[in-house]
Amino acid sequence: MTVIDELRQAVVDGQLKPAVAKVEQGLAEGTEAGRLLTEGLIAAMAQVGQLYEEGEIFVPEMLVAARAMTAALGVLKPHLLEEGVEAAGTVAIGTVQGDLHDIGKNLVAMMLEGSGFEIMDLGVDVPAERFVQAVREGANVVAMSALLTTTMTNMREIIQAITDAGLRDQASIVIGGAPITKTYADEIGADGYATDASGAVRVVREVLAA
Repeated sequence: MTVIDELRQAVVDGQLKPAVAKVEQGLAEGTEAGRLLTEGLIAAMAQVGQLYEEGEIFVPEMLVAARAMTAALGVLKPHLLEEGVEAAGTVAIGTVQGDLHDIGKNLVAMMLEGSGFEIMDLGVDVPAERFVQAVREGANVVAMSALLTTTMTNMREIIQAITDAGLRDQASIVIGGAPITKTYADEIGADGYATDASGAVRVVREVLAA
């Protein structure tokens, strides 16, 4: 197995220290940071997403894999910047105002980061103005999460605020969370919705390609 194969496997298996060690080894041996990212980390997270969708692993395993990926990416990032590797896009992600749930949001953020996106993590209980500001700061995707039926209505207000600011054509908007449906996403004018972290990566890619 090559160091990239070993890196990919370490991430899929959720082995944080070996994943970091394999990035360090790959860099020391002269492997390009861009290859370690695309063939190692991004490929690993794609595999993790597929295993989840096939019912082979569940959310806890996804979280452990995502943490291993995040740690490895932390070592890799300065080298990616040196090589001038471009992010696939910039995603501003947050849980909407009134909602303090963050596990799903954090998992989506980690999965997206592992898939080559730059992440602006706005946290939880995020007001509409902060999402608007994120678009002004260069986010070309806004990802909103809500776990409560009482807070999901804030998504409509956030989309309206982005529209009112004249920024709606600058960012694609994707939403997710337990109570969210495709019907609701269409109703409030979102560009896409996902039911889980693996689907979120796919949807973000789709809306950026559209």
